Formats: sequence, C-alpha cells, structure tokens
Amino acid sequence: MSSAKAAGRRLIHFPEGALSGYVKTQIRDWAAVSWSDVREELGAVADHAAHLGIWTVLGCNHRLTPPNRPRNSLYVISDKGALVGRYDKRLCSQTELADWYSPGADAVVFDIDGIRFGMALCIEVQFPELFIDYGKRGVECMLLSAYSDDQIYGLLARAHAATNDFWLSLSIPALPGNRLSAALIGPDGHLIARAEANLAGSAGGEIDKADPKFDIAINEARPWRAAARSGEIYAERRVTDARSDDRMSFLTD
Repeated sequence: MSSAKAAGRRLIHFPEGALSGYVKTQIRDWAAVSWSDVREELGAVADHAAHLGIWTVLGCNHRLTPPNRPRNSLYVISDKGALVGRYDKRLCSQTELADWYSPGADAVVFDIDGIRFGMALCIEVQFPELFIDYGKRGVECMLLSAYSDDQIYGLLARAHAATNDFWLSLSIPALPGNRLSAALIGPDGHLIARAEANLAGSAGGEIDKADPKFDIAINEARPWRAAARSGEIYAERRVTDARSDDRMSFLTD
C-alpha cells in the first residue's frame, strides 16, 4: 500500500483471499481460523489506507453467523479508511459451494474520481454475463481478484476488457512457479502494465478516459455494442421478404 501511494496510485487492488488466506491452500478448517485476528488486521489495513489516503480493495473471507459458512469477499476501503462496500463471490466453484462458502447474490459498484468500478472473483471470469451486466451498470474498470495462475484467466480477462470496452485489473498472488502475472488491461484488451512473474510487486497504470488511444473503444465501440445488445439498431431495419422466409431453396432470379 505504501509503495502504491509512493507511485502516485489512487487505488490498490489485492488478490482473492489476500488477507485471510485461501481455502484448501492456507485454510484447512474454519475452526482453525482466528477471526479476531482477521478483524484486527482489517482494522489495521483501514487505518493505513486513511494514513496514506489511498483506496484499497482487499480479498478476505467474511464470517457469517454459524452454522452459515463464510463468504469469499472483496472489501472496499476508502481513502478515509471507511468500509464503503463488500463484494461477495456469487458463482462459487463446486468445491467452494459444497465445502466452504455461502454464495453472494449482488453486484457491487463504486466510484472514485469519476470512474466507476465493479468487482468479480476468480472462477467468475468464466461467466461473461457478469461482465456484460457490469458494463450495463456503467462500470469503466473491473477489478478481478483471483488465486489461480491459470493462463486462460489472463486470456479471458483481456477478452472481457476488449468486448466490454472497459479497463480491467487482474490481481493474483505472487507464488513460485506462477504461469500468470497480475496486470492492468486497457479497454482495447491490450496490456497496459504487467507485474514481474513470481515476485511480490504490483502492476500499475493510469485510467485516462481522454487518451486518444482508447477513443474507438470508449466513444465508438462501447455505445455501439450497447445498442447492438439491446436490439434497437436491428429491430428498425428488419424486413419482411418472401425470399427470406423460404429457407429451403437457393436464391434465384
């Protein structure tokens, strides 16, 4: 967080389970988790965010009332140290759903300096409808936190950025042997910055909506795709034609 602030960042985005640990890997049993320690560390992170004046999105398990299982969550902490939102993973994996987590139900968006952010977690990258829905909500940058280093996640992340014309931050932990790196992706699907593989560090960049490089993606492709998805631009141009209705013969004079 201190390094990000020193680099002039307004927001720092951490991976899935960054503070609490990820199930099956660091966590073997919920009974072994010291929730008081988790709460104390969350408070320390919030205090440091306020001290630095930096927004922080942090992966952390969120305890529910027993016997309900916890949530797999992302906390949104403002530059004043206030908790302003929490995203709970909705589309949990089969293992998560069977043995570990209670699924969430709602999309979460928030704004910083006139830029709207949305959030997703790990395997949700495989569900394009979530990203399309965030686009409809006016999201301009997606924050995707994951624990996986599957390279297909990187490809899907770039595809979602390009097809929805928004920036996308992909945050994963720095682990030995990683096949994937954390990255900031532009609304054209190309990498703006990428962290060095396997090493602790960050990939940072600026979200500049006025950058001419992204003019087509933001000002042309984004509104056109919204109109295309609604069907408006096609409905008014549909025609009734006998040659179209006849699907069992080749076109003739």
